[in-house]
Amino acid sequence: MKAQTIIGIVLIVVGVLALAMGSISYTKEETVLDIGPIEATAKTRESIPLPPLLGGLALAGGVALVFMGRKRGAV
Repeated sequence: MKAQTIIGIVLIVVGVLALAMGSISYTKEETVLDIGPIEATAKTRESIPLPPLLGGLALAGGVALVFMGRKRGAV
């Protein structure tokens, strides 16, 4: 497999995941109280939204790279 085809496949997978998930979620731990040996923490869940345009562009770019790689390999 050529590097162009591999990059295309990776972009297709990333594009499909971005369209399916819609956002990336993560947990953030923050120290709320710190008095000597006593420490209190709070966990908050935050997310980064992924615009559908980003997923669509990654998917389209990946498909284009895969087809360009196949076309050049056939010649």
